[in-house]
Amino acid sequence: MFLSVFDIFKIGIGPSSSHTMGPMVAAGRFLSELRARLAKRADCPARLHVTARLYGSLAFTGHGHGSDRAVMLGLMGYLPDSLDPDLAEGYVAELIQRGEIVLPGLPPLSFSPDTDLVFDYGPPLPAHPNGMVIAAHAPDGATVYERIYYSVGGGFVRTAEGLEAERTNRRALAVEKSAQGYPYPFGSAAEMLKMGAASGLSVAQMKRANETVMHGDTLDARLDTLWAAMSGCIDRGLRQEGELPGGLKVRRRARAIHQQLLAERGLNSAMPHVGNDWLAVYAMAVNEENAAGGRVVTSPTNGAAGVLPAVIRYYRDHCPGATDLGIRDFLLTAAAIGGVIKHNASISGAEVGCQGEVGSASAMAAAGLCAVLGGSNAQIENAAEIALEHHLGLTCDPVKGLVQVPCIERNGLGAIKAVSAASLALRGNGEHFVPLDNCIETMRQTGIDMNVKYKETSTGGLAVNLPEC
Repeated sequence: MFLSVFDIFKIGIGPSSSHTMGPMVAAGRFLSELRARLAKRADCPARLHVTARLYGSLAFTGHGHGSDRAVMLGLMGYLPDSLDPDLAEGYVAELIQRGEIVLPGLPPLSFSPDTDLVFDYGPPLPAHPNGMVIAAHAPDGATVYERIYYSVGGGFVRTAEGLEAERTNRRALAVEKSAQGYPYPFGSAAEMLKMGAASGLSVAQMKRANETVMHGDTLDARLDTLWAAMSGCIDRGLRQEGELPGGLKVRRRARAIHQQLLAERGLNSAMPHVGNDWLAVYAMAVNEENAAGGRVVTSPTNGAAGVLPAVIRYYRDHCPGATDLGIRDFLLTAAAIGGVIKHNASISGAEVGCQGEVGSASAMAAAGLCAVLGGSNAQIENAAEIALEHHLGLTCDPVKGLVQVPCIERNGLGAIKAVSAASLALRGNGEHFVPLDNCIETMRQTGIDMNVKYKETSTGGLAVNLPEC
């Protein structure tokens, strides 16, 4: 498979994988490249001045998503998977006060966020809506090093050259992966089903075989670490109260709903659809944590981070026969589907709208649940297709650029749809009218045709049809 389970699921911080984690990763990558460039120079400047310019969706919703804060943290050498989110504000305040960054292997870097970090509301850069330019300048103003980066969703960062290579050489990449020893290098759902039929293996077993080539005996421990991070995020979200940051005055609701559900357990008055409420509260707990800038796992993005953990928690706590092995198979199956979607379309809200975020997450969760409840490969593919099909056209219109409204509730509904899709698929034999690959291509085309107002710019939809907050 082209993407590891640990590429699809990355531990990081909120509120956005593309607008927070991506810019932080890009800034860190810039530092590494700058060090390498300076190491080759005989006349290394004694001091450098760094600038960053954010374009497209990164500009329009950058303040709400914390993109400016993320760039600053990245330039200070911090990364999403290791940064303590509770200390982040202190680091940013220190940089604002000092206006200078001192790091090993580099001359002092002057950087004033007020003037050196620009949100450019003009035309986006050509390769992707989430573009940014970072540059280092000598004291005389000459550019020492400049690089364009694109944050393409899920915390993935690409250069223009890398993005073009991915888009034009997908088939060649599949051949390359096969040559590298990955036994089941499927790049589409059709190939996945064909390889499964030929080998007699499930989607999870094929994905495990590929991952073992990369990660060997550490695979299960790493999968368990992923689930521990997801589950821990749910638990933190269910404990917290208060108002989320950003100015919308949105209050956390997960804790109060959870307490109500606990109090109703075992009562005859409990409604039969209460399972939906459990799914929703698990998902909302995660996305409230994400909105607060807490530690989450891209699933496949931060904006959709609650869907898959909610469905796994539902499997673990509400489905008879759930096992730890089942959770690992769930993650492997979901990652296989997520990789196919990202490889052939997009998981970026700025590129295709929320159909690429919550829609993809719901498809992944539906496939994972179907697998662990005994579904065949054909039923797994069907479950993913049902969930994705009924998110087609979903826009990304966060109010005030914050990942709160409608994002938090939307994750709850994505989880509910995922369980419904898995259940429907299990009631059939895997035969269905629209193949998953065709649904993925439809999502890609729909994203291309979608007005930019509805693709994470907060210039249309709910973002402009509410009273001033």
